[in-house]
Formats: sequence, structure tokens, C-alpha cells
Amino acid sequence: MNYRAGLPGWKLAARAGFRINVRVNVMKDEEAGVYVGTSPDLRGLTVEAQTLEELRSEVHGAAAKLLELALHMPARAKTEIRISDPVSCAA
Repeated sequence: MNYRAGLPGWKLAARAGFRINVRVNVMKDEEAGVYVGTSPDLRGLTVEAQTLEELRSEVHGAAAKLLELALHMPARAKTEIRISDPVSCAA
């Protein structure tokens, strides 16, 4: 069973062994030439990278570390990446 970070009781669910989902919004900063990912679910999750593949890797690493800090223990995070601006992200 999965539970989303940010919902009431998510930390309790994570400590009980439930897999935690973290939504990430991705947009392309055309001026800087990078993709930027932020999360409405996990405070502090903001990453940027040159490619979507690099961004995915950065998101997974940052989400795992932020969940570990929030829970004071390792967590199993499944990160769902959602493209928030498909027109500027289309390659």
C-alpha cells in the first residue's frame, strides 16, 4: 500500500513500512536552460538539472534524504514525477 507525503498521518504510515509517494512538479527554465523540480508534498524539495533524466536522479536522491530527515530513519520513497508545463518541457 502507498501513502502520499504531506497527508495527515504520512509519517506514521512511513514508520509502519508503507511506501511513501512524493509528487514533483517539473518545469523548464528556458532562460537558465535547466529543468526545475519542486514538490508540493515534501517541504524543501527543489532540484534542478540539465536533462530530465538527471533531474529524475536528483529528485530521487533529494526525496530520500528529506524523508530520512523528516522521519529520523531511512524511508522507502516512490517518487511520482508530474510535468506541470508540458509545452515548455516538450523536447
